[in-house]
Amino acid sequence: MEQLRKSRIYVIGAGFAGTTIAREIREKGNLGEVVAFLDDDRAKIGRAIDGIPILGPIREVVKLLRQTPADEALIAIPSATREFLAELYRLLVQAGFTKIRIVPGIAQIVEDSAHLIQAREIRPQDLLGRNPIVIGLRESLAYLRGKRVLITGAGGSIGSELARQLLSGGAQRLYLFGHGENSIYQIDRELRLLQEGGVGEKATIVPVVGELKDREYVSFILKRLKADVIFHCAAYKHVPMMEANPVAAIENNVFGTRNLVEASLEAGVKRFVLISTDKAVEPISVYGASKYLSEKIVLSAGAKAGAGREFMVVRFGNVLGSRGSIMPLFQQQIERGGPVTVTDPAVSRYFMTIPEACSLVLKTGGVGRCGNLYLLDMGEPLLIRDLAEQMIRFYGYEPEKDIKIEYVGLRPGERLTESLFADGEVPVPTEYPRINRIERTKAEPIDVEALLAELEPVCLPIAGRESRYRNRKALRSALEKYLPTVTIPANEPEY
Repeated sequence: MEQLRKSRIYVIGAGFAGTTIAREIREKGNLGEVVAFLDDDRAKIGRAIDGIPILGPIREVVKLLRQTPADEALIAIPSATREFLAELYRLLVQAGFTKIRIVPGIAQIVEDSAHLIQAREIRPQDLLGRNPIVIGLRESLAYLRGKRVLITGAGGSIGSELARQLLSGGAQRLYLFGHGENSIYQIDRELRLLQEGGVGEKATIVPVVGELKDREYVSFILKRLKADVIFHCAAYKHVPMMEANPVAAIENNVFGTRNLVEASLEAGVKRFVLISTDKAVEPISVYGASKYLSEKIVLSAGAKAGAGREFMVVRFGNVLGSRGSIMPLFQQQIERGGPVTVTDPAVSRYFMTIPEACSLVLKTGGVGRCGNLYLLDMGEPLLIRDLAEQMIRFYGYEPEKDIKIEYVGLRPGERLTESLFADGEVPVPTEYPRINRIERTKAEPIDVEALLAELEPVCLPIAGRESRYRNRKALRSALEKYLPTVTIPANEPEY
């Protein structure tokens, strides 16, 4: 039987990341052959590392490839800017590489470490958005060393990236909590493979499948797990889906959060970080209202927590490429030949990459103080139309010529633009880059406890209040009473 030819690989970047990965490829023996490094450093070009020639400059890759053929490129420059990566990607496609992989950006790796297991196919979000801030993970995660850390929604986009970065924090135990067994299985398996590949430290990984809506269970499990720190990422997030299922949104996001917060206070959790969203600002959707109330529940708990305990909220906008978000949808539409659907030519959103958002959340979790609401600096909003055009070009097509863009109108619960802070909220810079603290200049406009009391019989079966149970109109009526921006649709059914 004819032996399969090994992939011939260019490692782009002859620094610590590139040379470490090249050695790993050689030691494993069955992953391909590194035929050259590609670098811009003139002091390195013409030399060799471990017998592998260093070619350059990088922008001459098309010509260099004719002299030293290869079929795979592995980009190993963790500090590369988005602009550089976009140019490099175009050059590599032009050169004819059939496979282009990338190691994590500097926001995702601990200083002076990179591993082949972390390499993955390049994605559109690697080339979009601003350049992420460099945060030293080892220093940022020092507060988690030897601690038991629990992530709710650990199988989701934010939760799973937090888990990957937390591998490097020296935590004693990492609890992966979620109610979807498949997503928890996947992140559990991925983290174990990363550990086998040399990533991070040997935290004990514990998958936990459970339901935050079950108050007794949550109280029981937190006492058993004895978590020191909780990152609460779990939530139903899809705005139009939650407009169609408003009771589920409040039941899961609001009362699930309340259950977790109360159990955390009872179980002695030292740090609690809620992940929130710009849709909580003067909300018009049920999802936004649910996150608004979740913020208030956590901030209120901060006043009860006592000395030495920190309960806080971190709010930010959209993240590029999250599960169920616009980028995976655009990719599917492009792969089908279009059209790519955009709600409105003027619709815009604030965006941040998932790794940068998570590294800032982890940083905030260590430096944040009890009862505070923090806002990540999201930069300038991006037109969704521009995002669609950039993605179409990433896949080698021309907008409108090869792939059409179709405008379909705003969906239920959506608006043209989002705000990061409300009237009466003022973002104040902290000493940490891209982390702001929100100060209130006005008294809290609504009675949160009164609203929760009206929502409770809709979401939970309560003797004598059976007529309200699962009643959508009753739920929306209560929300509109306290949050007038969340209106009742004309065609809203009772159930």
